Amino acid sequence: MKGFRPGLVPSLVVAVLVPVMVCLGFWQLGRGEQKRVLMDTYAERRVAKPMDSAELAQTADPAFRPVSLRGHFDAEHSLLLDNRQHDGKVGVELLQPFLDHASGLWLLVNRGWLPWPDRRTPPVFSTPQQTVDLQAWVYVAPGATFQLHADPASAPWPRLVTTIEPQKLWAELDRGGFAYELRQQSGPGAYRTDWPVVSMGPEKHLGYAVQWFAMAAALFGLFLYLGWHNAGRHHGEHHESNQHV
Repeated sequence: MKGFRPGLVPSLVVAVLVPVMVCLGFWQLGRGEQKRVLMDTYAERRVAKPMDSAELAQTADPAFRPVSLRGHFDAEHSLLLDNRQHDGKVGVELLQPFLDHASGLWLLVNRGWLPWPDRRTPPVFSTPQQTVDLQAWVYVAPGATFQLHADPASAPWPRLVTTIEPQKLWAELDRGGFAYELRQQSGPGAYRTDWPVVSMGPEKHLGYAVQWFAMAAALFGLFLYLGWHNAGRHHGEHHESNQHV
């Protein structure tokens, strides 16, 4: 193309960055669609009839299904999920093993969020000692949680953790337990339980996708302008040199 001279370095930059930006845009669109399906599933299942724990244990896809439980908490093995925020305030989520009396199945119940304003003192919470009836729903994370380091299995109780892995807890306690976290609704022993379904909604992923596509288009447009501008300048210099000759 005689009328297009972008240069080697700009061509290499565009050849690498534009496909990457376009791929990131489509990836964000895909994540947004996954979140939309997830939220539709959540809305549909949360209004279904609650299961008991025995039925839940046999369910192939338990995500977001409501559950009715009757049993007691194990206060000695409490988990405090760190770095949880509500309304700009820092706190933790309290999770405790719960033994369902009807099935004998252990479940890890998230009792909700509580504030932790001073890191020098442990969060204060109490645990019902009597048998309680709970309404809860199964929480299945939409993706793997990224961790810079693993939580120590030998830490004292209550144990401060950065991610929840029920299967590791049941293996450590030598108990047969349910594989996913259950989130308690308002009821006996519940703290703040208004969790979002996802931390980032589909509309934000769409916004990020538009940004990636816009940056790719802008970079490619700059590449075209630079190519034509350099070609015009080169043509002018070549024409001027011919006149001098």
